[in-house]
Amino acid sequence: MTSFIPVNEPLLNGNEKRYLEQCIDTGWISSEGPFVKRLEEEFAARVGRKHAVAVANGSVALDLAVAALGIGPGDEVILPSFTIISCASAIVRAGATPVAVDCDPKHWNMNVAQVAQRITPRTKAVMAVHIYGLCVDMEALVALCKPKGIAIIEDAAEAHGQAVRGKPCGSFGDISTFSFYPNKHITTGEGGMVMVDDDALAKRCQSLRNLCFQPEKRFVHEELGWNFRMSNLQAAVGCAQLERLDEFTRIKQAMGKRYDSLLAGLDAIERPLPAVAWADNIYWVYGVVLKDHVPFDATAAMQKLGKLGVGTRPFFWPMHEQPVFKKMGLFLGESLPVSERLARRGFYLPSGMALTQAQAERVVEALHEVLA
Repeated sequence: MTSFIPVNEPLLNGNEKRYLEQCIDTGWISSEGPFVKRLEEEFAARVGRKHAVAVANGSVALDLAVAALGIGPGDEVILPSFTIISCASAIVRAGATPVAVDCDPKHWNMNVAQVAQRITPRTKAVMAVHIYGLCVDMEALVALCKPKGIAIIEDAAEAHGQAVRGKPCGSFGDISTFSFYPNKHITTGEGGMVMVDDDALAKRCQSLRNLCFQPEKRFVHEELGWNFRMSNLQAAVGCAQLERLDEFTRIKQAMGKRYDSLLAGLDAIERPLPAVAWADNIYWVYGVVLKDHVPFDATAAMQKLGKLGVGTRPFFWPMHEQPVFKKMGLFLGESLPVSERLARRGFYLPSGMALTQAQAERVVEALHEVLA
């Protein structure tokens, strides 16, 4: 029987094992270990930021970013509806109000023109989320927000190695976040990073990450923080992965070009753009959208592919359609048709670092069979 092709499989064949052995041999396995500081410094240098604060995962990185900026009740934060729930939940948990905008039908990132339309006197920040290998037009967003004093939270979880006109993603926001989940370009298993240039903001992030311990009176607390720390074991894996980020980016872009070539004659799907005016696609994942004439939706297509031994993953379900937020009275009456269509007709194919040429060909054969 032909083996199942998973939607993601990371590559861990560099220095990961050697660095983990160093952690075990020295006994430094907690957040106090030296690999945490090394990963922060090396990742900050790579992204072009002054400070990096390692955390437990990408979701808590967003919680930390929102808290560090002092966002709370009475504030509004604009974000794309087409994103993961971590983005909106960070805003809601802070007591602020999420305001959703639609995405572009071609590159799937937030519509900056709609951001301009949704700004009010209560707008405290815009959360820009880079989606699926392409990215938000950050220069346009900065030009919109900076004169108005609106902060930018840049969620670059899916944009390791990505750049906007040559400037690294993660370097544009007043505060930026990354995720190191196993399906990202580089992984620590779980893990994330918060990045800033402002010294005071960096200290606040470091304090909030570490239960707001005080330097002189460790167990006397002036405010509540979290234990969002990254372990030395996670950071050791991250350091090994970061050494290969350029290689991994080339692997992903080659995967995207391979799929483009293999799928060129399949008229039933919309394929990801290879580039936009401000960035090339780094193909974090290879997403496809069923055209409207296909008589079934993404859920049915994924079920059919699963029976043929091909793993897939659905696109994000829009924030304005999330039951949990509707119960809270949020996003009532909202209609964002692009996000709604992508959620129902989009999914992504096996896109991991370890995907082989033969596996990609099998995936495409299966997709042709499903859409015949």
